[in-house]
Amino acid sequence: MKSLVVEYPADLPGLLKMTEEQFAAEVRFLAAAMAGLGRVEFLHKLGAYGFYAINLHDEQIAAELNAAAELAP
Repeated sequence: MKSLVVEYPADLPGLLKMTEEQFAAEVRFLAAAMAGLGRVEFLHKLGAYGFYAINLHDEQIAAELNAAAELAP
Protein backbone atom coordinates (compact mmCIF):
# COMPACT_ATOMS: atom_id res chain seq x y z
CA MET A 1 0.00 0.00 0.00
CA LYS A 2 1.26 3.45 -0.80
CA SER A 3 0.91 6.40 1.47
CA LEU A 4 0.79 10.09 0.83
CA VAL A 5 2.64 12.48 3.08
CA VAL A 6 1.37 16.03 3.19
CA GLU A 7 3.58 18.58 4.85
CA TYR A 8 1.92 21.49 6.58
CA PRO A 9 3.06 24.21 8.95
CA ALA A 10 3.21 22.99 12.55
CA ASP A 11 0.93 25.80 13.70
CA LEU A 12 -1.79 25.15 11.09
CA PRO A 13 -4.16 23.19 13.38
CA GLY A 14 -3.93 25.96 15.99
CA LEU A 15 -4.58 28.65 13.38
CA LEU A 16 -7.71 26.73 12.41
CA LYS A 17 -8.66 26.55 16.09
CA MET A 18 -8.39 22.76 16.05
CA THR A 19 -6.48 20.25 18.11
CA GLU A 20 -4.04 17.95 16.31
CA GLU A 21 -6.64 15.17 16.58
CA GLN A 22 -9.43 17.33 15.15
CA PHE A 23 -7.20 18.43 12.29
CA ALA A 24 -6.23 14.82 11.50
CA ALA A 25 -9.91 13.80 11.49
CA GLU A 26 -10.80 16.64 9.15
CA VAL A 27 -7.98 15.72 6.77
CA ARG A 28 -9.18 12.10 6.70
CA PHE A 29 -12.72 13.26 5.95
CA LEU A 30 -11.50 15.51 3.15
CA ALA A 31 -9.49 12.61 1.70
CA ALA A 32 -12.67 10.54 1.66
CA ALA A 33 -14.58 13.37 -0.02
CA MET A 34 -11.85 13.69 -2.62
CA ALA A 35 -12.11 9.96 -3.27
CA GLY A 36 -15.79 10.53 -4.11
CA LEU A 37 -17.14 8.56 -1.17
CA GLY A 38 -19.45 9.57 1.60
CA ARG A 39 -18.15 9.27 5.15
CA VAL A 40 -20.09 6.06 5.95
CA GLU A 41 -19.16 4.39 2.67
CA PHE A 42 -15.53 5.40 3.19
CA LEU A 43 -15.53 3.85 6.69
CA HIS A 44 -17.05 0.63 5.33
CA LYS A 45 -14.41 0.50 2.59
CA LEU A 46 -11.66 0.94 5.16
CA GLY A 47 -12.96 -2.09 7.04
CA ALA A 48 -12.94 -4.14 3.85
CA TYR A 49 -9.22 -3.40 3.54
CA GLY A 50 -8.50 -4.27 7.16
CA PHE A 51 -8.44 -0.72 8.53
CA TYR A 52 -11.05 -0.06 11.16
CA ALA A 53 -12.42 3.31 12.25
CA ILE A 54 -12.78 2.01 15.80
CA ASN A 55 -9.85 0.02 17.08
CA LEU A 56 -10.67 -0.83 20.68
CA HIS A 57 -9.87 -3.88 22.78
CA ASP A 58 -12.76 -5.84 24.28
CA GLU A 59 -12.17 -4.27 27.68
CA GLN A 60 -12.30 -0.78 26.20
CA ILE A 61 -15.56 -1.55 24.39
CA ALA A 62 -17.09 -2.89 27.62
CA ALA A 63 -16.01 0.26 29.47
CA GLU A 64 -17.52 2.49 26.77
CA LEU A 65 -20.81 0.55 26.87
CA ASN A 66 -20.93 0.74 30.66
CA ALA A 67 -20.26 4.49 30.59
CA ALA A 68 -23.02 4.99 28.00
CA ALA A 69 -25.45 2.92 30.07
CA GLU A 70 -24.74 5.08 33.12
CA LEU A 71 -25.55 8.21 31.12
CA ALA A 72 -28.81 6.83 29.74
CA PRO A 73 -32.00 8.03 31.48
